[in-house]
Amino acid sequence: MLNEKDETKENCVKDSPKKYKLLGADGKIYLSETPGKFGGNSELKVYGTLKCGSALASIRKYPGVYIQHRVFFADEKTALAAGYRPCGNCLRGKYREYMADAEKYKEKFGL
Repeated sequence: MLNEKDETKENCVKDSPKKYKLLGADGKIYLSETPGKFGGNSELKVYGTLKCGSALASIRKYPGVYIQHRVFFADEKTALAAGYRPCGNCLRGKYREYMADAEKYKEKFGL
């Protein structure tokens, strides 16, 4: 079972244990000394918490496969700017607000 510590290891660059791969607002990967606060799926364009039950279940169900599409974000604003939407499971309230009016939701973040 993958826990938050394991997920942080997955987010860590192997050659430099203090650098993490994060996706920027421009959709490009950059290295950071701070781990991401949100995880996402690049195929589904969804982001959520690092403890999201849906993501963790997919990682367990499809070991090695789901992780190929896993991305990390420094914050929610960056995830939205990169074209991702909130997860309907772990961020249910934000998901509903986003689905009701995506542009209005993004405006809250200055996007």
